[in-house]
Amino acid sequence: MAELLKDIYTEESLREMAGIFQSIDPTFPVEHFLAKTIDETWLELGIKGRMRKITLSLGECLPADYHEALAILDQAAPLLSSGLFGLFVPDFVEVYGQAEADWAVSIQALEKYTQYWSSEMAVRPFIINHEERMMAQMNAWAKHENEHVRRLASEGCRPLLPWSQPLTKYKEDPTPVLQLLEQLKADPSAYVRKSVANNLNDISKHQPELIVQLAKDWYGENDRTNWIVKHGCRTLLKQGNREVLALFGYGDSSAIEVQDFKLETKEVVIGEAITFSFTVLAKKDSKVRLEYGIDYMKANGKSSRKIFQLSAISLKANEAKFYRRKHSLKNVSVRKHYPGTHSVTLIVNGTEQGTLNFEVGE
Repeated sequence: MAELLKDIYTEESLREMAGIFQSIDPTFPVEHFLAKTIDETWLELGIKGRMRKITLSLGECLPADYHEALAILDQAAPLLSSGLFGLFVPDFVEVYGQAEADWAVSIQALEKYTQYWSSEMAVRPFIINHEERMMAQMNAWAKHENEHVRRLASEGCRPLLPWSQPLTKYKEDPTPVLQLLEQLKADPSAYVRKSVANNLNDISKHQPELIVQLAKDWYGENDRTNWIVKHGCRTLLKQGNREVLALFGYGDSSAIEVQDFKLETKEVVIGEAITFSFTVLAKKDSKVRLEYGIDYMKANGKSSRKIFQLSAISLKANEAKFYRRKHSLKNVSVRKHYPGTHSVTLIVNGTEQGTLNFEVGE
């Protein structure tokens, strides 16, 4: 497995890919393609930058006629690597296929390519530049027999899709998105349902009241929809939204007693782990959602909290359960640690039940 995502694109993998194109079109200039792609900027580029570099190089090396270029990409698609590698194929449609004269063939291409690699990023400019027309297409895709195409209908219009430009209009008014998701709220595919939930979670970050009401309307319809609602409300749950907590049965924190919340050590160094333990005791039959927050010291000397879920369980009256958790303080790609005072806060059904400080050294 590549250490970094961008390393899926190596000279070896690109040469193999270029060979596929040359097997379809003998005039495809393999060496010129490689030279244009792996230039002096290559090492500095992340995965999305490398993807776009490949797209632009293909634009120079494939036929200048867009339809002819797509015909070659169509033949290459089944032969290219799966996963993230082939994302430059739908990206080619995004870069070169937005002319009005190319609309129909581009939509067909996005539908086809999403069944190999997701076209979720490539559809964004089509939505931004032709909202009504493209959302009509997304609604049609929501009825498609293929789960990858149905997922595209949801994933492509997420307001806050990772690696993509935000759909600012839908952050402010997600009505067209919610109307589309209504069609997918009981989809038979878990792949699609996860996308629907992620879309709802995106919307909840800017329009929480809409998602609270939607959760109340949808929850209880069936198991598929229930999963979507709960997963889609995960940010609201972490924020301790009382209405959402109550909807899922976590409304009463007073019925849960926390005992012996303690740290095994109050001093650690970056790269080690902090370990804490506690016991919860139910005073009556209760559903219990357990989370903890770590207040990290940042480079600017201020703290920033990250919430982690421990468990969601049901306890009988007078039933107790012991927990011991080890939390790593190793530096990773998404988080760098800094020395200073940190804290761990235990959260039960959305209510803080104690905070312990610890020191992190270098």
